[in-house]
Amino acid sequence: MIAGRDRTRRNDDSHTPLPRSFFDRPVLKVAPELLGRYLVRMCPDGRMVLRITEVEAYGGESDPGSHAYRGRTGRNASMFGPPGHAYVYFIYGMWFSLNLVCGPEHHASGVLLRAGEVLIGEEQARKRRPKARNDGELAKGPARLATALDVDRRLNGTDLCTPDQSAPLRVLTGETVSGESVRNGPRTGVGGDGAAHPWRYWIDGDPTVSPYRPHQPRQRRRQLDAGRPEA
Repeated sequence: MIAGRDRTRRNDDSHTPLPRSFFDRPVLKVAPELLGRYLVRMCPDGRMVLRITEVEAYGGESDPGSHAYRGRTGRNASMFGPPGHAYVYFIYGMWFSLNLVCGPEHHASGVLLRAGEVLIGEEQARKRRPKARNDGELAKGPARLATALDVDRRLNGTDLCTPDQSAPLRVLTGETVSGESVRNGPRTGVGGDGAAHPWRYWIDGDPTVSPYRPHQPRQRRRQLDAGRPEA
């Protein structure tokens, strides 16, 4: 349990899925409004529910920080698909990250899920993240989130808006977060022309939000990552 949070609503994930129209909007509108929503993951070992607490927006071919900046490839093809689907990619040859496709089809914008609070399925998450010092660290960072929820490339392209409760991934209405509780700033690890975009959004004071790290040159970043227990 994370101290200071009321768990009275934690076992109620019966809210309806967010409609596709929610995702079919500009990414900078969608990203902050994802905070507090519930991500439901149906795993072989049981159902998991994550409350989203931190995200980053990526603007597609107009955004130097986006995977789609140089156009469509086999890796990023899901970003160019319909809104309300998952884009999962492998990073640094070590970890997966989960993104939610936004905006009109072919626009390739999306929101990276950076952190969240595991509401249901803490036991499963602890088995996948045995180095986590407490529940607040189970999904504190995009690689940790994907590891805790058993997310990999098999989920790439998954429809997040389906009413099918057995679907592997869905995003539900969850809780609303007041505007006063939302903070924003530069995206973690993004360099170059996209470094200054204040497109990272998080719930102020939430203990599951990951620490900000500025961009590091590739060689040094790999050295740092090699010694950091992300998963």
